[in-house]
Amino acid sequence: MDRIQSIQLLIRVVETGSFSKASADMGLTQPTATKHIAALEARLGARLLHRSTRGVTPTEVGLLYYDKCKRIARELEEADNLALLLQSRVGGHLRISTSVAFGRRVMTPLVLRFMREHPDMSVDLSFDDRYVNLVEQGVDVALRMGRLSDSSLGARFLGLNPWLLVASPEYLEVHGAPQEASQVAAHPCLLYSSVQGDERWTFTLPDGRVQTIPVKGPLRSNNLSAVLAACREGMGLAVLPHYVARASLADGALVPILPELQLPSQELHAVYPSPKLLPGKVQVFVSWLQSQLSDRWWERRF
Repeated sequence: MDRIQSIQLLIRVVETGSFSKASADMGLTQPTATKHIAALEARLGARLLHRSTRGVTPTEVGLLYYDKCKRIARELEEADNLALLLQSRVGGHLRISTSVAFGRRVMTPLVLRFMREHPDMSVDLSFDDRYVNLVEQGVDVALRMGRLSDSSLGARFLGLNPWLLVASPEYLEVHGAPQEASQVAAHPCLLYSSVQGDERWTFTLPDGRVQTIPVKGPLRSNNLSAVLAACREGMGLAVLPHYVARASLADGALVPILPELQLPSQELHAVYPSPKLLPGKVQVFVSWLQSQLSDRWWERRF
């Protein structure tokens, strides 16, 4: 292993806190990774890592060395991509994380389109409704809905994710449609627990007043596809992101309810491990994604 690879290995060991995880990421056996770190420490004449049964942590010297190595690794990646960037092409491997529903319906077709436009790029696209640690998981860019809480991350605003109230024609034929926000409480409602977990839906009325309605119903799920399926089956009203309901609205399986009312929209951001020294591949992808999610992106078929 050359000096650059040793630096990359050290970075992964510090970020994952594990020789086994770091060696797997680098395609090495754990004994081989351990030997290379030991050789690096011998060359520097300093211990870089504390090893214990609880994991691996950097020493004071190791942490300083890691910070310098991280900057070097980013600069090297920038240098590797510079020529391609000047030709509007980008190469390398890009790790992307997104939520399940948004990933399946929006990001998958967009990522495939990006890869066709950038044939030198390979992508690892992972779906997870939990917030992943970008550094520990080695993620280059994640797509996140809602207000950002971690100010240490780099981020770029991509747009809004609007929600709407829907029901199936079969449901409305039996139960009728609410004529105002307060009447929603009398209907069975299908709850998406990840966002609507407080069992209260908030509407903004045409005059600007905000009205919060307590709701309950036969189904509560943390999966948007499950809520969508139940709504299509006529089991109740549902509040869904427009991009999830779009196809069902187009084929008539669902219809909008009280469209004059507004539901809270989520902010959509691309986030990355650091606001500084953004790798070229991430910069190109995020800029491209921003162009694809402009205007009323949620109404498009991706």
